[in-house]
Amino acid sequence: MRNLASDTTAADTIPLKLVVYLSLLAAVLIIAFQAWHNASPVLEEAQIKSQVEAASLSIRSIQEGYARDSAESHSPEGTMCTLKFSFPSSVRYISFGMDPDPECNGQLYDSEWVLENNTIIYQYKNGVKKRLFLAGKPIHFIKGEQNSKGVWVPWESRENILTPLSPEKTGVVIEYPVSGEFLFELVMQNGIRYTMSHF
Repeated sequence: MRNLASDTTAADTIPLKLVVYLSLLAAVLIIAFQAWHNASPVLEEAQIKSQVEAASLSIRSIQEGYARDSAESHSPEGTMCTLKFSFPSSVRYISFGMDPDPECNGQLYDSEWVLENNTIIYQYKNGVKKRLFLAGKPIHFIKGEQNSKGVWVPWESRENILTPLSPEKTGVVIEYPVSGEFLFELVMQNGIRYTMSHF
C-alpha cells in the first residue's frame, strides 16, 4: 500500500490545470468585456432617448398653460417646467427649436443656426445627430436673460436691445456638459408665445 504523503502523481498535473483554468477565466473575462463594450453605446443611447422623451412631454405639458406677458413687470409667472438631464460626455449639445450645427462640423458658431420649431436635437461628438419632433401647435423657443430688476425676459438682440429677436432667430442650446436641471417658462412677447429658458 502506498503512503499518501509520498504519492506525488497528481502534483505534476496541478500547474497544467492551473494554466488551463486561468486561460479559461481570461477568455470569459475578455468575452464579457467585449459584450459590455458593444452593449454600452446601446444602453447609453436608450438612457439619452428616455431623458429627451421625458423633456418633450414636460415641454408639451405647459403649452396650454398661462403665458406671462414679458412687457408687464408685475405679471405673474408663466407656466413652468424643469428638465433634468445627465448626458454622458459623448454628447456635444442639445438644442430646442433649431439646429446650431447644420454642417455637422462640430462648430456651433461658424454659420447661421437653422430654425426647426417643435424639434429637440442632440448631437454626439462624433457628429451623429438625433431629432425628436414635438407634435401639436408650433412651439417657439427663446433664450431668457435676467434684466436689471432680476426678472427673466426674452433675450434681445445684442446690436439693439430695443429690438427683440424675430422668431426666425430663436432657439435654445445647452452645450456640453448637458447635466443638471434646466427651467423653462411660458411667456408672451409681441403676441407670440415662447417657451423661454431660465439659464
